[in-house]
Amino acid sequence: MTTRRMNAFAVDRAEVNGCADTEPSLFGASRVARRDALDRRARRMSDAPPARASRYAVVCAANFNRSMEAHRVFADAGLDVASFGAGARVKLPGASRDDPNVYAFDDISYEDIASDLERQPRETVENYEARGMFDMLRRNAKIKPRPNRWQTHSEAERFDVVVCFEERVFDLVVRDLREKEKGADARALVVNVDVRDSHGESVEAAPKALRLCQALEASEEWECEVDDIMDAFEAKEGMRPLYTVCYY
Repeated sequence: MTTRRMNAFAVDRAEVNGCADTEPSLFGASRVARRDALDRRARRMSDAPPARASRYAVVCAANFNRSMEAHRVFADAGLDVASFGAGARVKLPGASRDDPNVYAFDDISYEDIASDLERQPRETVENYEARGMFDMLRRNAKIKPRPNRWQTHSEAERFDVVVCFEERVFDLVVRDLREKEKGADARALVVNVDVRDSHGESVEAAPKALRLCQALEASEEWECEVDDIMDAFEAKEGMRPLYTVCYY
């Protein structure tokens, strides 16, 4: 599933919904022009309150690192956000690559995960500390009680924008939403921004994802402006998102 195919899908959906260009296209514009356009759209969010606040989901594999850092940053910025993992289990590094720590979504709490890790051999615990895992668990427990699985909650909850941080996760989310399509009119823009699963890179990526969502929030009709917003984001942040629209 390529970026070009995803963009074409978004354009087709926009045309179906009667979108018309309300401002000049950024296609072919310089990187500076695209950066300026993204800055203007982000400023619009603080200059005037939006007519309708969107609801956001942030999704990684385990709802442990990337999605939780984004959850923190989005919530601090005042966005309505929930976070999830899309893997089958919460899988965290263990004493070795072949011996991960595996937990069930929607069952064990972050505090209980921390207690379980702390009971392991001293050398292993020191490795967890060096990776920042206990810092992440303390952060997570301040945000919500436990890791939640996307597939369990996606039918009962509705989101306007879903931000994923790994292409495999993006594929799982899109597949889940399309399997649940039942002629519904609710639209969700699903975006993927690839981020390596490390504490440092998640901290660096979360504000970038926030700026992208602020630009979407500031747009009058994101369905009509999404291609230009993504182009401007790529020019400013050096990251090219995948994106599509799902109805569910």
